[in-house]
Amino acid sequence: MPVSESPDGFGSGFDATKYGPWAVIAGGSEGVGASFAHQLADAGVNLVLIARKPGPLEETAAEVRARGVQALTLSVDLTDPSAIDEIISATADLDVGLLVYNAGANTYGADFVEGDLEKFQTVIDLNITAQLALVHHFGARLRARGSGGLLLVGSMSGYLGGKHLSIYGAVKAFGRVFAESLWLELRDHGVDVLELVLGVTRTPAMERAGMNLGGPLKASEPDDVAREGLEHLADGPVWVAGGNARRAEKINGPDRRSLILAQHEAMLKLFPQKAASSAP
Repeated sequence: MPVSESPDGFGSGFDATKYGPWAVIAGGSEGVGASFAHQLADAGVNLVLIARKPGPLEETAAEVRARGVQALTLSVDLTDPSAIDEIISATADLDVGLLVYNAGANTYGADFVEGDLEKFQTVIDLNITAQLALVHHFGARLRARGSGGLLLVGSMSGYLGGKHLSIYGAVKAFGRVFAESLWLELRDHGVDVLELVLGVTRTPAMERAGMNLGGPLKASEPDDVAREGLEHLADGPVWVAGGNARRAEKINGPDRRSLILAQHEAMLKLFPQKAASSAP
């Protein structure tokens, strides 16, 4: 079945009565996470913002409060198991209608057999372990509530392998299949599930990683992809943002060898600093 995408990037609309009065955003301090926070605040939804760095987190919270809603902040490391208990405790008395899991960066990339297994594990813990724990908790609450949404931010990296992306690509592939299964399980219980697949996006994290945002792949803006996710929350299980739906279909083809080699060449242009450092 083709992945969903509308010609203009907007669709069925965001229902604040269904997904409020509180939303939890994991990875809610900058980039796409901050865009989710601003747009949800504009819709009148109160927010629990979760991120590791307290500075950007408090800055986004102040911007949200200026829009007239409440904002709680939790500065925690989601790879630490104690963070989940802290989040559950802090939100116990809140009527949460939406979980946005946007904390899924590639925190460590290297040739797998030469890399550090403990550091690879942090990528797994951030993208899988913590996500499963929060979705399990809030998904059960939403099912009992009879309404709400789970919005899980994925990546085009989950569609095919890449050098230094063995673990990141794999966890993103896991995330998409996980979301598809959740969608089947919860669709008859009033809970919408969406995997929002991002392509190249102009975020502070990508800029810090040395991404060539003027390179061969068009970069999307955080506000645009966040808006797409909220507009299409009811159009799950998967929505590919930023005009990348046809590319997602293409790289799902059966000729994996050619597709992976072509993607590798594109990634070298996208991250020129890494290409230079790995040259013989």
